[in-house]
Amino acid sequence: MKLRRGALRSALGLALLQLLLLGPASAVEPISLGLAIAGAAASALTGFISYPRLYCYFRECCLQRHDRRVAAALEDNLDKRLFGQHLVSKVVVKAVKGFLNNSNVKKPLTLSLHGWTGTGKNFVSKIVAESIYKRGLQSKYVHQFVATLHFPHAHNINLYKDQLQSWIRGNVSICPRSLFIFDEMDKMHAGLIDSIKPFLDYYEFLDGVSYRQAIFIFLSNAGAEKITEVALDFWRNGKRREDIQLQDMQNALSVSVFNNKNSGFWHSTLIDRNLIDYFVPFLPLEYKHVKMCVRVEIESRGYAVDEDILTRIADEMTYFPREERIYSDKGCKTVDAKLDYYYDF
Repeated sequence: MKLRRGALRSALGLALLQLLLLGPASAVEPISLGLAIAGAAASALTGFISYPRLYCYFRECCLQRHDRRVAAALEDNLDKRLFGQHLVSKVVVKAVKGFLNNSNVKKPLTLSLHGWTGTGKNFVSKIVAESIYKRGLQSKYVHQFVATLHFPHAHNINLYKDQLQSWIRGNVSICPRSLFIFDEMDKMHAGLIDSIKPFLDYYEFLDGVSYRQAIFIFLSNAGAEKITEVALDFWRNGKRREDIQLQDMQNALSVSVFNNKNSGFWHSTLIDRNLIDYFVPFLPLEYKHVKMCVRVEIESRGYAVDEDILTRIADEMTYFPREERIYSDKGCKTVDAKLDYYYDF
C-alpha cells in the first residue's frame, strides 16, 4: 500500500512537472499518464526522482549553484580573463567567497567598483553574475540598472525612488540571492541611491522580507583621479604596481567619492553609515595589459595570434600622462572594434 501511494505521488509529481515545463495548455494524455505511473513506480523504488532538482535542470532556479562552486568559478575566471588588477581579484574573490560561505550574514554584500573606463568594472560584474547564475547577466535573478537609461530625468527622482524600492523588494521576495548592478553611478542623480539604504542596512527583516543574502554592485568612474594619483606615485618612486595595497587608497577613495558633487554617492548615507563593504579600485591599464587584452580577444575568436597586428593595435591606443605615456586612457575598451578592422572575421 505504501509503495502504491508513493508511486501515485510520484506520478502526480511528474504530471505537475509537465504542466510547469510545458504550460497549462499542454494536456496530459491518458496513455502518457499511464506510462508516467509505471515509470514513477520504478523510480520510487530507487529514490531517484527529486522534483526540485529535476525542475531546476530545465528551468533556472534561485540559489542554483553551490557556494563553493561559485567561489571557484569566480577565482578561475578573474585569474584567466582580468589583467593588471591584482587588488580587484583579491578583494572581489575574498568578499564574495566569504559572503557566500557565511551562513549567518548580517547584511547584504555591497561592493563599489571605481576606475577609468575600460579598466574592467563591467567585465568583473559580468563574471560575478556568471559565477552565481549560469545565464549570467541574462538571468532573471540578476538586475542591471544604467543611470542614464533608467533614471534620466532629475525632476522624476521621487518616482524613481519609489520604483527602485518596489523593484528590489519584489525581486528579493522571489529570490533572496538576487544580484543588483548599478552602472554609471557617477551620472546618477544625487540622493536617488539613498532610497535603497534600508535594504543595505543591518535589518533582519523589513516588512517580512530579508535582504541579507542579496548582493549589490555599484560601478563608477568617480574616484579614478585618486586611483591614478596613487598609481603614478608608486611608478615615479620606482615601486611595482603589484605592491599597491588596498589600504593605500581605500579611505582616500571613499572620501573622494563622498565629496564628489558629480557622483551619485555625493554625501550619500550609504557611505556615511558605512554600508558599502568594499571600495574596489581599478588601476589604469599599462601598455603590456592592453597587449594581453588583444591576445585573449584574438584567441577567443578562434584565430592564430599575429604578433605584428597585436603590437600595432596596442601602439594605436592613446596613453597618459602625455609625457610618460604610461596608462591607456581607454583601457581595453576599444580593443574589440580595432580587431574587426585588422581581421576579416
